[in-house]
Amino acid sequence: MKAVFIDQFGGPEVLTYGDLPDPVAGPGQVVVDVAAASVNGADWRVRAGQYSEAKFPLVLGRDFSGTVAAAAADVHDLKVGDAVFGVLEGGREGAYAEKLSIAAAIIAKKPDALAHIEAAALALTGLTAIISIETTLKLQRGETILIQGGAGGVASFAIQLAKHIGARVITTTSAANVEYVRSLGADDLIDYKAQDFTRAVSGCDAVFDTVGGDVALKSFAVLRPGGRAAFIASGAQAPKPERSDVTSLRPAVGRARAPLERIGELVAAGAVRPPEMKVFPLSQAAEAHRISEGRHFRGKLVFRVR
Repeated sequence: MKAVFIDQFGGPEVLTYGDLPDPVAGPGQVVVDVAAASVNGADWRVRAGQYSEAKFPLVLGRDFSGTVAAAAADVHDLKVGDAVFGVLEGGREGAYAEKLSIAAAIIAKKPDALAHIEAAALALTGLTAIISIETTLKLQRGETILIQGGAGGVASFAIQLAKHIGARVITTTSAANVEYVRSLGADDLIDYKAQDFTRAVSGCDAVFDTVGGDVALKSFAVLRPGGRAAFIASGAQAPKPERSDVTSLRPAVGRARAPLERIGELVAAGAVRPPEMKVFPLSQAAEAHRISEGRHFRGKLVFRVR
């Protein structure tokens, strides 16, 4: 099979497009013919060696959409020919490839309303947003939430989900993305290059930070007493607030079929739409990584694998 992999850590230039052996289905697994895979911020960090040691060659990528090509004898809820989408097991990479093996129990049938590139674009972003907004923050109707970095893949899904729940949504973005973020349903927008969000916002029930760094640390200032904040760009642990009357949370984004099926429900209900996408052939992975690492794009970068 064709795949994009690395034999050493480094910049985009270490990405290789070449041939690797086809995977096989172990117990409880299926083999998926991958039609599309998305690019996530974690991918270039893995490539750069920021997360952990790796066994080379290492195929990158975490989420995908495709068709079941083979199934182990003990898999009964999926069959060859089923269109599926999902996210590889936690801590595992391998979606930048024409084929992958994965536990059948943690993937879901692809909604008919979504093309493969759309399902791939929504898989990890949607999973992360649902776990963060619904499970971790437990956002309620009538509450106010500040979502940092509204034009990004996870944040754009989170904005739509929060509006569907019935919350008031404030988000930060650049001037270039104001209309895009407004189209997602945000009630109030802050141009982070022109305004200090800590001066523009106060009394929030919740914050969802997808940016990290100083933005994450400053986010505690906009919370009301008793408010809570969730962080996905600050490492494995949530940052510690200087104030004692708020809660800092790190969502545990596990792999499960139920939240993937929730993505399908939200799309079917018209509550969430696929993000803007820039599509690349898999052979152009280095260029996609350069854009991802620059962090100044909106929506999702997606590979059309087949």
